[in-house]
Amino acid sequence: MKKQLLVLLIAVFIGFGANAQVKSSETNVLVLIYSQSGGTYKMAKAIAEGIQEYPNTKATLKRVPSINTKEKLNADVEKLPIANIEELANYDGIAFGSPVHFANISADMNYFFSQSIPLWTSRALEGKPTTVFMSAGSGAGKEAAILSFWNILASHGMVIVPTGIMGMATLDKTVPQGNTPFGATSLAGSPVGPRPSQSELNLAKEQGKALARVASGLKNTENIKSVKTTSTETKMDINKTLKDNNIVLPEAPKPVGNYVPFTISDHKVYINQVALKDGKILNPGKVGATVTEDQAKEATYQTMLNVIAVLKEACGGDLNKVKQCVQLTGYFNTTPEYTQHAALMNSASNLTALVFGEKGKHARATIGAASLPINSAVEIQAIFEIE
Repeated sequence: MKKQLLVLLIAVFIGFGANAQVKSSETNVLVLIYSQSGGTYKMAKAIAEGIQEYPNTKATLKRVPSINTKEKLNADVEKLPIANIEELANYDGIAFGSPVHFANISADMNYFFSQSIPLWTSRALEGKPTTVFMSAGSGAGKEAAILSFWNILASHGMVIVPTGIMGMATLDKTVPQGNTPFGATSLAGSPVGPRPSQSELNLAKEQGKALARVASGLKNTENIKSVKTTSTETKMDINKTLKDNNIVLPEAPKPVGNYVPFTISDHKVYINQVALKDGKILNPGKVGATVTEDQAKEATYQTMLNVIAVLKEACGGDLNKVKQCVQLTGYFNTTPEYTQHAALMNSASNLTALVFGEKGKHARATIGAASLPINSAVEIQAIFEIE
């Protein structure tokens, strides 16, 4: 009897441990802003406070880099860590904050999102909940600015969380307020009382809590879905993935010297390719001089397509034989002062992850070069493991 009781107690403790482990999985929400004088920053702190009031949810506050690196920022804003575009995919939800510039988001926030093409093509933000809050000097154009930002977020397939009439119970109707049904805003230039007002901060806090609730709910739904489908999941078909994402592989480039397009050793395939398209180098030249970053990303994407085309030949025409992308190394033809190699290489990494799923996760290196063969802006060396 004692032995049975002991077994029962052990099982109970194990059960509590398992539940504690599940509950300890935090929902991570990013609050990302551009702020110069600090008005948007104050709203962001209220958003973050609301996020963290929701159970088991963590808020991370960061800023986008300034276009003008000599721009004088509010002291508290300047201390914030700077985000990079790739990390957006790592969060369960994102709140974006910006001042209103001519009924639109700030140029700095807009430039930051201009780098999100790899995230868009890989659908990395699809299904993530998001919300927008702003600060406006005169208040003019604040709703148009939020809606214009919504267009960008909707293009990424994000789930938009508006404010509706939340926060109305605590609204001080004796002073002008910047609140909207789309998102909290502050009348930063109002001469009546401090800004943001307490009502504006209250709405921002409620908005943060609403985003946390949606992010947590979606994350938990995904966890349940994952548990239910793990045992019944069918094997991924690379051909279907290519078709579903309208990815057309080019004809594998042929060697132009005394070498082969790939070698196989101990189930590892070794491949090197440049940005060749239709027999010509796509966007040739030096990044930072004659080649723009967008052109370099396009060349990187094309180079990775060439790598996958060669890989298909190495697999006897069946990419489903790929077990793992082991390593990608990107070489970029850049000016000496150029430093954004990793951002360029994301075009290759995102394509690999999209095509091969979990098998596409890889180690990576990026290297700047004074020149590359046939004036290509990029060369990629890839190692894959196959069956």
